Formats: sequence, structure tokens, C-alpha cells
Amino acid sequence: MTRPLIYNAFVMNTASHITHGLWRHPETRQRDFNQLDVWTDLAKLLERGRFDALFLADVVGLYGNYRGGWETYVREGLQIPSNDPSVLISALAGVTENLGLAFTSSVIQAHPFEFARRISTLDHLTNGRVGWNIVTNFQENAHRNFGIDGLTEHDERYRHGEEYVEVAYKLWEGSWEDDALLRDVTGSYSDPSKIHKINHAGERYSVEGPHLPSPSPQRTPVLYQAGASAAGRAFAARHAEGVFTMAADRETVRSIVQDLRRQAVAAGRHADDLKVLQGLTFVVGSTEEEAWRRDAELDQYLSIDGMLAHMSGAMGLDLGFSEHDEPLTELAERVPGVQSIVQGVIDAAPKGTRATVGDLARVNARATRVTGTPEQIADEIELWHEAGVDGFNVMYAITPGSFEDFIDHVLPVLRDRGLAQREYGPGSTLRERLFPGNGPRLPDRHPATKQRAIWEYGPTALDTAVATR
Repeated sequence: MTRPLIYNAFVMNTASHITHGLWRHPETRQRDFNQLDVWTDLAKLLERGRFDALFLADVVGLYGNYRGGWETYVREGLQIPSNDPSVLISALAGVTENLGLAFTSSVIQAHPFEFARRISTLDHLTNGRVGWNIVTNFQENAHRNFGIDGLTEHDERYRHGEEYVEVAYKLWEGSWEDDALLRDVTGSYSDPSKIHKINHAGERYSVEGPHLPSPSPQRTPVLYQAGASAAGRAFAARHAEGVFTMAADRETVRSIVQDLRRQAVAAGRHADDLKVLQGLTFVVGSTEEEAWRRDAELDQYLSIDGMLAHMSGAMGLDLGFSEHDEPLTELAERVPGVQSIVQGVIDAAPKGTRATVGDLARVNARATRVTGTPEQIADEIELWHEAGVDGFNVMYAITPGSFEDFIDHVLPVLRDRGLAQREYGPGSTLRERLFPGNGPRLPDRHPATKQRAIWEYGPTALDTAVATR
């Protein structure tokens, strides 16, 4: 069964998320992110627009240094201050009925027993509308915040992630049998013979169990992942149902999609078990002239330092020691590790001009921005779909205005083209909406479902039982 494209709102419970400086825009509510009605109003707006989900990004530490320190992040409101997204989700559950509610949580920030319990609680309270973005975390400060002395080596972080999800899968899928919860007023509330301790003993975790919540509507939440490295893609191919990309062009995303689907099949899954979602920001105008006027207005609020600071943290290079007007060719000579990132900006500079470090920030701010009339934006969305993506993480310039414009003007055009849903599909869970006809639980080919062997063989014989299936 096919379905229209997927649309998530990509947000963060902070003042400045992706496009920095725009919290100063007079029409945005993002700087008031501590106020609950900012989020409940947004959730209701997205549900009116039949968005599939509201997705909350998160960090648990500062990015790397900019100009030798972290002060710029604070001045720019660059993901500090920020709040716990899972707490916010519990509030949004009460004002929505259909909207998926997904959030990021790193494997370093919560013990898997506690985290699995929190997810199951949220999945119960939302009637199965919860998703989890699995991250291993690349921020040194985040690791030190949780008592880890420095950043763990890249591939080792994904090995950590493998054990983390294994523990969570055992709790969600293996601890309670489907009919263990009785609620028999004349007898037992639950059947102890059908609830199992998991007795996990691994390199990092020792968890006896059992899982304390009863099975939630989805058991395991919808699983997202955004790793772009070879290890990250391999992890996503094994585990993810939704994969986030921020590709700069359609040919790049085409290659990413093909690689992910190939690896998913090699891991014993189906190619369409993965939904690939590209991040884009849309600037909408009733005419092309109006759209570009609004686009230029947004750039007046753009913070070059904010953009460069965010890039510095992601790249592991401090760009703050460069002046904004320094030619990029000089930066590339001085910092060899930046060459591949800046070359495209250098090559794209108009004839007779030299691209600068400030241009690098401006190009990065525009890399995933689409500006035009509703019809032009719909055309662009069709081209991305033809490149292989299944939907979009819709990012905002100002909120809720960016979402209002997309919902009121672009989505009607997309619906007429069969590229957006008019009503929510059958089923009440997020998984059923994303994968029509597959039911609320993970398919048997997903590795998490192998943990159900605990029901049959017990945890001590689990490895042998799974290997012989």
C-alpha cells in the first residue's frame, strides 16, 4: 500500500535551532519557547494541517569552541537555553489526537531501563504516537556532562548504541507477553507466568528486569536515526524506520537513499522499511516577487557568527578565528581540514569575486531553503520525491509563520497532486500512519522482534534461540 509523502515539523525546545539570528524577528514566537502555549498552539496547527508528526531535536551539551570558548553560543541562544523534549511531549499529548510526537534522546544521557520505561509511558499516554530519534552524540561537553572523560571514538559510539537498543528491545519486546495483562477484577491484574526478567549482562549494562510498564500500543516506538557516516548509515539500515537527511542537493540524497535501502535489504529487511526524510525550509509568497522579498527580509536577521559557531561545532574546527571577510581560499590554506566543505562555495562565487568566510555561513543558511510560490515549491518537492525521498522534515525560519504558510498555501497544491494526505490514514498509531497496512507493532523482520524469543526460550538461551530461527 502506498501513501502520500510524509511531513514532519522539525523544531527544538530552544530559542535558536538551525537558522541562527532569526529569534530576533518580530513575528516569531520561538524566543518564548518556555511558554507552553507556544507549543500547544503549534501542535494544534500542525494537526489541522494533517502533518504526520512534530519532531523535537535535542542536545545535552554545548557544541565545540568558537573563538576559543563557548560564550558565542550563549549570546546567540544557540541551543542554550534548551529544555527536555520528552517532558514537553507529555503536555502535547493532551491537546492532539492524531499528530505523531517524536523526540531525540542520546544513548549517553539516560540509562536504557529508565528510558524504555519513559517511552512506554509516553506511548500509552499518546495512544501509540511516540517516536525516538536515536543519537550517539558527538559533543565532547555532552559526554563530560555524564561523567565520560572526553568524546568516545566514533565507531565505538555506535557499538554503544547497539547494546543500548538491545536492552531497550528486550524490555519493550521481550519482557511482557501480549496477553500478560489481565485486569481481572475477580482474580489477577497480570499473569506472572507471562512476564519475564530479561537478565541482560553486557559490556556496559546489567539489567535484570522485568520491564515495569505493560506493553504499549506500539511496544517499540517508531525509530528514527540521522547518522551520515558509514557507521551511522549501517546502524540506520539495521534499526531505523525513518532516516533524517540534510543533503545539499538531490543527487546527493539519491545516493544516500540507494545506499540505505541496499544495506537494509542486506540486513534482512525490506527496502521500503525505511522512510527517508529530507530537511527543507520553505519561504512562500503569492507571487515569485513576494517570495523573494520575504526571503531577503529573513536574511536581514541572519547571524553570521551564529551560523559559523554551529558549523564549528559540527565540523570540529573553530571558524571563529577567521574574519567574516577573509577569503575562503585563505581559510582553506590555513585549515586543511576545511577544504572539502568550502570548495563548493568557492567555485560558486560570481565571476570576478572571491567567496568569504561570511559567504560560507550565508550559503549554509540557504542550502536547504526553497523559496517561491506554492506551485513552485510543490514542483521542487516533486523533484526531491523523484530523487527518492519519502517525505520532509519541514524546518522553520519563523514560527509558527513558516508552518502556517506551508499549511495554508503549499499543502493544498500538494494534495491536489496526490503528494500530501487530506485526512489522517487508518489506525491510531504513528507506525500505522507511516506504514499503512503493517499494524502498530514492528514487523517480524526487524531485529527488535527477535527479543520476543525470551517468551519461548528464556533470556539465558536467547542468543542460541535467535541464531537458530
